[in-house]
Amino acid sequence: MAAKFELYNDTAGEYRFRLKAANGENVLKSEGYKAKAGAENGIVSVKANAPNADRFEKKTSSNGNPYFVLKAQSRGHRHQ
Repeated sequence: MAAKFELYNDTAGEYRFRLKAANGENVLKSEGYKAKAGAENGIVSVKANAPNADRFEKKTSSNGNPYFVLKAQSRGHRHQ
């Protein structure tokens, strides 16, 4: 099984997406979007920008977990 994106509603009623690796591990989780179309556009943005490492900023959360932020090209998408 290849990696795949999953679109879902969170407990606050916002749309989010995650990317699951072939082994089922979550490797990406998005911010919340009010509209489903926003989350779908986020998926398109990640797919388009994924090959370009210079478009991502690597960070570390306060609890020590690594994450990255997709740098805005024109719309300001952020993914964690």
